[in-house]
This record gives sequence, C-alpha cells and structure tokens, in this order.
Amino acid sequence: MKSIMDCETVSLSGEKSALIILDQTRLPQEIKMLSLTSQSDIWNAINSLQVRGAPAIGVAAAIGIYLAATEIEEDVFDCFYKKFQSAKNYLASARPTAVNLFWALDRMEKIVLKNKKMPVSKIKLLLRDEAINIKEEDMQACKKIGENGLSLLKIGDGILTHCNAGQLATVKYGTALAPVHLGQERGYRFKLFATETRPLLQGARLSAFELCENGIDTTLICDSMVSQVMKNGWINAVFVGCDRIAANGDVCNKIGTSGIAIIARHYKIPFYVCAPSSTIDLNTPTGKDICIEERPAHEVTEMWYKQRMVPKEAKVYNPAFDIADNELVDAIITEHGVLRQPYPDALKTLLGPRK
Repeated sequence: MKSIMDCETVSLSGEKSALIILDQTRLPQEIKMLSLTSQSDIWNAINSLQVRGAPAIGVAAAIGIYLAATEIEEDVFDCFYKKFQSAKNYLASARPTAVNLFWALDRMEKIVLKNKKMPVSKIKLLLRDEAINIKEEDMQACKKIGENGLSLLKIGDGILTHCNAGQLATVKYGTALAPVHLGQERGYRFKLFATETRPLLQGARLSAFELCENGIDTTLICDSMVSQVMKNGWINAVFVGCDRIAANGDVCNKIGTSGIAIIARHYKIPFYVCAPSSTIDLNTPTGKDICIEERPAHEVTEMWYKQRMVPKEAKVYNPAFDIADNELVDAIITEHGVLRQPYPDALKTLLGPRK
C-alpha cells in the first residue's frame, strides 16, 4: 500500500463474506487491514475503536448486519426477522452516542420489513445491496461536504481541527478534513493545526498522520494550547466533525470540542461543523438529551504510559464526547449545503423532503 490515502477505511470483501476495516488502533505505527466475519468481532471492532468515526461506524454496522443476516438459516420470515432483530440490537449496543450506528441499522431493517413477502434468500441479497449503497453514498456525501466547506476558505488559511474527521473516520475523503484534502489537490496550501485529542489521541495518531501522508503542512498541538495558537493569529477557521446533531443544532462531538468552540467565539474565529445529513437526529430535541458515552479509566491513567501515572486513590471521569451549544456554531456543513441559524428551521427544511 503506497499511502493511507489509497485505502478505504471500511468495505465489504470481494466475495461479500467479510467486513474489511483498517485497524485504527494500530496507527500510525502499522497499517493493518482486518477481515471480520463473526458478530462478536464486528461488535468489538466498533466498541474498541478499531473502526471509528460516525460515518465509518454506520457503514460498518450496515455491512455487519448484512453478514449477520447471511448466517440466519430460517427461511420463514417471522423466524428470520426475530433473529435479525436480535443481531441488530446486539450491534446497536456497541456504542451509545454515534447516531449513524442506529441510523444504518434502522435503514437496513426497513429493507427487511419492506420486502417481507419476498423469499428470505432475496431479502439477504437486498440487504447486501443496501449495505453497498450506504458505503457508496458516504463517499459521495463526503466529497460534497468537502466542496461546500472549501467554499468558506481561501488560499493559505490556517485551520484548526479536533479529533479525526478525515478519511479515517469515513470510507473516503472525510467530513471536517474533506475541504482540506480537496484544497490540497487544488493548491490551497492550507496550514493545519491538529489537537492531540486526549485521552485517545485521535488527532495525534490519526489526523496528523493522514494530513502528513497527503503532504499537508501540519502542526500538532496539545489540547490545552488552542487558546494560545488562536491568540497568535494562526487560525482562520475551525473545522470539526460530529457524532450527532440535535434538532436545535446542538452538536455532540469528541470531548474537548465544546471548549474549542467557546475559545473560537472569544477570538471571533468561525467554528464550522461538517457532517452528513445522516448525523442529524430530529428525534433528539437538544444536546442535553444525548447519551454521553463514558469510557474506561485506564485510557486516562495508563494507556499511553509505561506505568500508571495516576494515584490509585484518584477517581477518573472519562466522557468520550461533549456538547457544543448551537449558538457557538457558525455553520453546519452537509452534503446538501451550508446551514446557518436558525438551526431548528434549517435542519427541518433539510431533512423534511428527504424523509
């Protein structure tokens, strides 16, 4: 493999019998593709962040539930559907926050219910086709997000990004980094500042890695350095992805995003959120209604150290996400265009015809 930019993060194997993922827990030291067939391995891949990023999780879930369906031997619809629901609920339990996981599984279930009068063998083929459609749509959506985001930038801009919402978080192109990668192709000469994104270092291990692989001028900073970098005048815009957008425009993204949005507002730097429309959840009224995943303490106390760096008596609070209030978001960039306040109206208008 020549470059990380040459591979798809998530795909269905050529013989349509396995989920192929790039193991992101091994980056940047090793580029390793995994072939997963069992539901437990696919569940673990999502839960342990071997595959991560809202769009990539959605594609992995779609392929995963298709593979689960192929293992169901019952050819009577009611029996088949009962086991399908069980497999769906199992995969849905892997991560509680990323709405794309549930969106993809629900979309696959609709295929089953819509075609319940067909032979089960035919339903399985339709599920395969739908999983492939979801993957292809993700690639197309990300490229359109890139075009829309690029329209807000100019040559030589300094851009701050948090976590990883690039190609590694999708099938290809990325969301927040899609404008950056497209700009690189067109000679925009952006200067990227990537936060480490503690405690799992997605910015250091993943964003900085893929940006450098694509030849982009990249500077890594600790999360706590954001204010100083902005004060230096090095940042013209902030681009982040997200795992869920509430109906009022509140944005749920990797822990630390809310703080960056607040600092950006202080320095009058535009804060942009890039996301496919599948990330918008009109059934969640506000950010307060989003379940925030809490992850194990060892990610903070010892994961990146040779020995434990925290006294055993110390408690650890390790939320994986936080909520950036909608009033801090200057624009939400989707594949269908750039949305601005008032977000409740803009989001309803965007999704209404498509639903």
